[in-house]
Amino acid sequence: MALARKQWNNILIAASVFMIAVLSFMDKQTEDIPSDTSALFDEHNKLAQLQLSGIWMSHSQGEWRCDESVLNCHQWTQAWANVQVSPIAPPPALNYKPQELLLAIEHSTEPQVWLLYSHEGLLKSPANNWYQVPPSLRKNLDPILSLEPK
Repeated sequence: MALARKQWNNILIAASVFMIAVLSFMDKQTEDIPSDTSALFDEHNKLAQLQLSGIWMSHSQGEWRCDESVLNCHQWTQAWANVQVSPIAPPPALNYKPQELLLAIEHSTEPQVWLLYSHEGLLKSPANNWYQVPPSLRKNLDPILSLEPK
């Protein structure tokens, strides 16, 4: 039994609406932050300075400044200042070298050296505790760098 053009159009419209609904549902699920997350920095432990593989950002006099090669300074600083993490058990062996993350907290005497596995959104603290950044918060944790040489 052959379908008329109108029937095919209705099938295509219904399939398109179904696909949009499925994709919207998936998007809403991934944008939500899990309930077991907590802020890495809070009112008592504010981020003052960060250095990620030689690229830096600094907060002084109420203003964030970044390395001159960083193109997305505002997004990068906001992403790190508001990052949320979930504690996790140590992951299995990772097959690549992490980025070194130097964090300085306001009113703290010494900076802390953390390790960042950016592909998985994993952070390893100096005390060997592991944390995971939710996928929806990972996109701005890496700076966008200028292609021009210094």
